[in-house]
Amino acid sequence: MAFRGAVITFPGSNCDRDMAVALEKVSGEKALRVWHGDADLPDRLDFIAIPGGFSYGDYLRCGAIASRSPVMRAVIEAAGRGVPVLGVCNGFQVLTESGLLPGALMRNAQLTFTCRTVPLTVENNQSLFTAGYDAGQTIAIPVAHHDGNFFADDETLDRIEGEGRVAFRYADEVNGSQRSVAGVLNETGTVLGMMPHPERAIEPELGGSDGRALFESAVRGLVTA
Repeated sequence: MAFRGAVITFPGSNCDRDMAVALEKVSGEKALRVWHGDADLPDRLDFIAIPGGFSYGDYLRCGAIASRSPVMRAVIEAAGRGVPVLGVCNGFQVLTESGLLPGALMRNAQLTFTCRTVPLTVENNQSLFTAGYDAGQTIAIPVAHHDGNFFADDETLDRIEGEGRVAFRYADEVNGSQRSVAGVLNETGTVLGMMPHPERAIEPELGGSDGRALFESAVRGLVTA
Protein backbone atom coordinates (compact mmCIF):
# COMPACT_ATOMS: atom_id res chain seq x y z
CA MET A 1 0.00 0.00 0.00
CA ALA A 2 1.33 3.45 -0.92
CA PHE A 3 2.61 5.74 1.80
CA ARG A 4 -0.01 8.31 2.83
CA GLY A 5 1.42 11.40 4.48
CA ALA A 6 -0.48 14.62 5.19
CA VAL A 7 0.71 18.19 5.73
CA ILE A 8 -1.49 20.59 7.69
CA THR A 9 -1.75 24.21 6.52
CA PHE A 10 -2.81 27.05 8.80
CA PRO A 11 -3.25 30.73 7.91
CA GLY A 12 0.35 31.96 8.08
CA SER A 13 2.07 28.62 7.42
CA ASN A 14 5.05 29.17 5.13
CA CYS A 15 6.91 25.86 5.23
CA ASP A 16 4.02 23.60 4.26
CA ARG A 17 5.16 23.27 0.65
CA ASP A 18 8.74 22.55 1.76
CA MET A 19 7.43 19.79 4.02
CA ALA A 20 5.25 18.33 1.28
CA VAL A 21 8.18 18.33 -1.17
CA ALA A 22 10.42 16.59 1.36
CA LEU A 23 7.85 13.86 1.97
CA GLU A 24 7.31 13.35 -1.75
CA LYS A 25 11.04 13.22 -2.55
CA VAL A 26 11.63 10.57 0.09
CA SER A 27 8.46 8.48 -0.23
CA GLY A 28 7.75 8.88 -3.94
CA GLU A 29 4.15 9.77 -3.10
CA LYS A 30 2.56 13.22 -3.12
CA ALA A 31 1.68 14.46 0.33
CA LEU A 32 -1.99 15.11 1.01
CA ARG A 33 -2.70 18.74 1.87
CA VAL A 34 -5.10 19.44 4.74
CA TRP A 35 -6.60 22.83 5.62
CA HIS A 36 -6.79 23.96 9.26
CA GLY A 37 -10.57 24.34 9.08
CA ASP A 38 -11.16 20.72 8.07
CA ALA A 39 -12.78 18.74 10.85
CA ASP A 40 -11.51 15.41 9.53
CA LEU A 41 -8.25 14.00 8.25
CA PRO A 42 -7.95 11.82 5.15
CA ASP A 43 -8.46 8.11 5.76
CA ARG A 44 -5.62 5.66 6.36
CA LEU A 45 -2.91 8.19 7.09
CA ASP A 46 0.58 6.89 7.83
CA PHE A 47 2.11 10.22 8.83
CA ILE A 48 1.05 13.77 9.76
CA ALA A 49 3.31 16.81 9.52
CA ILE A 50 2.66 20.22 11.08
CA PRO A 51 4.98 22.69 9.34
CA GLY A 52 6.71 25.90 10.30
CA GLY A 53 5.50 29.42 9.75
CA PHE A 54 3.50 31.95 11.72
CA SER A 55 0.09 30.34 12.20
CA TYR A 56 -2.57 32.98 12.78
CA GLY A 57 0.18 35.60 12.75
CA ASP A 58 1.59 34.27 16.07
CA TYR A 59 -1.12 36.25 17.86
CA LEU A 60 -1.77 35.46 21.54
CA ARG A 61 1.13 32.96 21.70
CA CYS A 62 2.93 31.11 18.93
CA GLY A 63 0.82 28.07 18.06
CA ALA A 64 -1.88 28.79 20.64
CA ILE A 65 -4.71 29.63 18.25
CA ALA A 66 -3.70 26.92 15.78
CA SER A 67 -3.85 24.34 18.56
CA ARG A 68 -7.58 25.10 18.88
CA SER A 69 -8.37 24.79 15.17
CA PRO A 70 -10.81 22.09 14.02
CA VAL A 71 -8.15 19.92 12.39
CA MET A 72 -6.12 19.66 15.59
CA ARG A 73 -8.89 17.71 17.29
CA ALA A 74 -8.49 15.12 14.55
CA VAL A 75 -4.68 15.24 14.83
CA ILE A 76 -4.85 14.64 18.59
CA GLU A 77 -7.19 11.68 18.04
CA ALA A 78 -4.90 10.25 15.34
CA ALA A 79 -1.85 10.64 17.58
CA GLY A 80 -3.75 8.79 20.29
CA ARG A 81 -4.17 5.88 17.85
CA GLY A 82 -0.44 5.85 17.20
CA VAL A 83 -0.28 7.76 13.90
CA PRO A 84 3.17 9.44 13.82
CA VAL A 85 3.10 13.24 14.01
CA LEU A 86 6.03 15.55 13.23
CA GLY A 87 5.87 19.21 14.23
CA VAL A 88 8.65 21.52 13.04
CA CYS A 89 9.27 25.05 14.36
CA ASN A 90 5.77 26.56 14.54
CA GLY A 91 4.54 22.96 14.38
CA PHE A 92 6.51 22.21 17.56
CA GLN A 93 4.83 25.20 19.19
CA VAL A 94 1.42 23.87 18.11
CA LEU A 95 2.21 20.45 19.60
CA THR A 96 3.14 21.89 22.99
CA GLU A 97 0.11 24.20 23.01
CA SER A 98 -2.18 21.26 22.18
CA GLY A 99 -0.74 19.11 24.96
CA LEU A 100 0.75 16.47 22.68
CA LEU A 101 4.23 17.38 23.94
CA PRO A 102 5.46 18.85 27.24
CA GLY A 103 7.05 22.24 27.76
CA ALA A 104 6.67 25.56 25.99
CA LEU A 105 8.56 27.58 23.39
CA MET A 106 9.42 31.08 24.61
CA ARG A 107 11.09 34.13 23.10
CA ASN A 108 14.72 33.53 22.16
CA ALA A 109 17.07 34.51 24.98
CA GLN A 110 18.78 37.09 22.75
CA LEU A 111 15.36 38.55 21.81
CA THR A 112 16.16 38.41 18.10
CA PHE A 113 15.15 36.22 15.19
CA THR A 114 17.72 33.48 14.56
CA CYS A 115 18.23 32.15 11.03
CA ARG A 116 21.26 29.97 10.35
CA THR A 117 22.42 26.38 10.15
CA VAL A 118 23.27 24.95 13.56
CA PRO A 119 24.87 21.72 14.81
CA LEU A 120 22.60 19.26 16.60
CA THR A 121 23.53 16.21 18.63
CA VAL A 122 21.35 13.12 18.16
CA GLU A 123 20.41 12.08 21.69
CA ASN A 124 17.96 9.26 20.92
CA ASN A 125 18.26 7.15 17.78
CA GLN A 126 15.68 4.57 18.82
CA SER A 127 12.56 6.35 17.57
CA LEU A 128 10.78 6.09 14.24
CA PHE A 129 12.11 9.52 13.33
CA THR A 130 15.72 9.14 14.45
CA ALA A 131 16.62 5.51 13.68
CA GLY A 132 18.55 6.64 10.61
CA TYR A 133 21.13 8.44 12.76
CA ASP A 134 23.80 7.22 15.16
CA ALA A 135 23.48 8.07 18.83
CA GLY A 136 25.76 11.01 19.54
CA GLN A 137 26.03 11.93 15.87
CA THR A 138 26.34 15.63 15.06
CA ILE A 139 24.19 16.86 12.20
CA ALA A 140 23.71 20.30 10.63
CA ILE A 141 20.12 21.57 10.32
CA PRO A 142 18.83 25.12 9.63
CA VAL A 143 16.86 27.07 12.21
CA ALA A 144 14.64 30.11 11.62
CA HIS A 145 12.71 31.25 14.67
CA HIS A 146 12.07 34.02 17.15
CA ASP A 147 10.38 31.89 19.82
CA GLY A 148 12.39 28.69 20.02
CA ASN A 149 13.57 28.83 23.61
CA PHE A 150 12.39 25.51 25.08
CA PHE A 151 11.19 25.80 28.65
CA ALA A 152 9.90 23.25 31.17
CA ASP A 153 10.14 22.94 34.93
CA ASP A 154 12.96 20.85 36.38
CA GLU A 155 10.68 17.91 37.18
CA THR A 156 9.49 17.75 33.57
CA LEU A 157 13.03 18.11 32.22
CA ASP A 158 14.28 15.35 34.51
CA ARG A 159 11.44 13.10 33.41
CA ILE A 160 11.85 13.53 29.66
CA GLU A 161 15.62 13.14 29.94
CA GLY A 162 15.25 10.05 32.13
CA GLU A 163 12.78 8.53 29.68
CA GLY A 164 15.06 9.20 26.72
CA ARG A 165 12.60 11.59 25.13
CA VAL A 166 15.09 14.29 24.17
CA ALA A 167 15.62 13.53 20.49
CA PHE A 168 18.06 16.34 19.65
CA ARG A 169 20.12 18.91 21.52
CA TYR A 170 21.81 22.04 20.24
CA ALA A 171 25.56 21.51 20.13
CA ASP A 172 26.03 25.31 20.28
CA GLU A 173 24.08 28.03 22.07
CA VAL A 174 21.20 29.02 19.78
CA ASN A 175 18.21 30.40 21.70
CA GLY A 176 18.63 29.76 25.41
CA SER A 177 16.70 26.47 25.47
CA GLN A 178 16.91 24.72 28.83
CA ARG A 179 19.43 21.88 28.76
CA SER A 180 19.94 22.72 25.06
CA VAL A 181 16.80 20.80 24.08
CA ALA A 182 16.10 21.09 20.34
CA GLY A 183 13.62 18.24 19.85
CA VAL A 184 11.30 16.24 22.11
CA LEU A 185 9.39 12.97 21.73
CA ASN A 186 6.15 11.91 23.39
CA GLU A 187 5.97 8.89 25.70
CA THR A 188 5.59 6.38 22.86
CA GLY A 189 8.10 8.00 20.49
CA THR A 190 5.44 8.56 17.83
CA VAL A 191 5.20 12.36 18.15
CA LEU A 192 8.28 14.52 17.56
CA GLY A 193 8.53 18.28 17.90
CA MET A 194 11.70 20.11 16.90
CA MET A 195 12.61 23.72 16.20
CA PRO A 196 15.25 23.09 13.47
CA HIS A 197 13.96 22.44 9.93
CA PRO A 198 14.93 18.99 8.57
CA GLU A 199 12.80 19.60 5.46
CA ARG A 200 15.24 22.35 4.48
CA ALA A 201 18.16 19.93 4.56
CA ILE A 202 17.21 17.01 2.34
CA GLU A 203 19.61 17.43 -0.59
CA PRO A 204 23.06 18.97 -1.13
CA GLU A 205 21.63 21.57 -3.53
CA LEU A 206 19.83 23.10 -0.55
CA GLY A 207 23.06 23.41 1.39
CA GLY A 208 22.99 20.08 3.23
CA SER A 209 21.22 16.74 3.44
CA ASP A 210 21.42 15.81 7.12
CA GLY A 211 17.65 16.17 7.49
CA ARG A 212 16.89 13.53 4.88
CA ALA A 213 17.59 10.61 7.21
CA LEU A 214 14.74 11.72 9.46
CA PHE A 215 12.20 11.39 6.65
CA GLU A 216 13.79 8.23 5.25
CA SER A 217 13.76 6.64 8.69
CA ALA A 218 10.09 7.45 9.23
CA VAL A 219 8.94 6.36 5.76
CA ARG A 220 10.99 3.15 5.84
CA GLY A 221 9.75 2.27 9.31
CA LEU A 222 6.12 2.85 8.37
CA VAL A 223 6.20 1.11 4.98
CA THR A 224 7.93 -1.99 6.37
CA ALA A 225 5.93 -2.11 9.61
